[in-house]
Amino acid sequence: MSGILPSLETFAKVGAAATAATLSTLGVGLIYYGQNYLIYPSAFPPGSRIDVAVPSDFELPYEDLQLKTPDDVTLKCYLLPQRKEIEHGASHIDIPESMSDDEFAATRPTVIMFHGNGGNLGHRIPLAGIFYKRMRCNVLMMCYRGYGHSEGSPSEKGLRIDAQTGLDYLTTHPTFKHTPIVLYGQSIGGAVSIDLASRNPTKIAALVLENTFTSLPSLVPHALPVLGPFSFLCHQKWDSASKIPLIPATTPILMLSGARDEIVPREHMRALWEAVAKRGEKKKVNGSEYKVGLERAKYMEFEYGGHNDTCTQPGYWSAIAEFIASLKRDTTAEKSPQSAL
Repeated sequence: MSGILPSLETFAKVGAAATAATLSTLGVGLIYYGQNYLIYPSAFPPGSRIDVAVPSDFELPYEDLQLKTPDDVTLKCYLLPQRKEIEHGASHIDIPESMSDDEFAATRPTVIMFHGNGGNLGHRIPLAGIFYKRMRCNVLMMCYRGYGHSEGSPSEKGLRIDAQTGLDYLTTHPTFKHTPIVLYGQSIGGAVSIDLASRNPTKIAALVLENTFTSLPSLVPHALPVLGPFSFLCHQKWDSASKIPLIPATTPILMLSGARDEIVPREHMRALWEAVAKRGEKKKVNGSEYKVGLERAKYMEFEYGGHNDTCTQPGYWSAIAEFIASLKRDTTAEKSPQSAL
């Protein structure tokens, strides 16, 4: 971890710059027809549409992946499939010599990464490296339309299509269709993850959500109090609070909240956690009622975590690693080969 943390600190600074740019622009006014440019500042920090780092810059093997969406937009993403032998500090796993790289990759979880509204996927490579090396996950780094080198212009409708395109690619791939799929979403990426899971309840094995919100209109009064009375103009809804109940109670969810989040108040994450806790059917055991699935969900709050640096807080990655490891224990106990890690 020591070699990765400096990069995580840089990532946090990039996120802070993007957030500052977003708020300063929004301060001019939340106008109805131009809000997509305000909500999705893909050009911030400056150069984000041109300069996009690649995983090999961080000594990570990868494949350039171009995904064509149903509405004919090309997304430039990164795919990091697991290999039996990985250099530079990867966690050791006992692997049969007869097993091929593809066969090994098929035994590991696959994480789809959905990033926040600023910067590009290249800024998140250090995070992908932790999933890849420490947890030995396959990783699909999505690049939304209008971000990085992807075509098109971002919008709620467009990002929903992009997310579905990434999931469809994995579920039809000869190797990755056998793997449990975990969604990892930060900020607006959390909203993308919740939406995707709500529309594909049988295809998602688990979610990891960090510093996301109940809905965009409900966030406006905090981010820009002066514009609170005009939040009804926000047609980009991302109404996660209404979609959480559509995710099966048996789907594990890990929620990671920064207590000092200056953009998304922790009350949003707590409200989403309440929605998570309400999922499931009530059952009686020895006369007592309980909800199925709540034991598979967990909420963690990091005392010193801000909106863009919660991922650098002590215990953050250990919590995710334990969460992903617990998926294997759960599926082993249930003897479900389809979900086995």
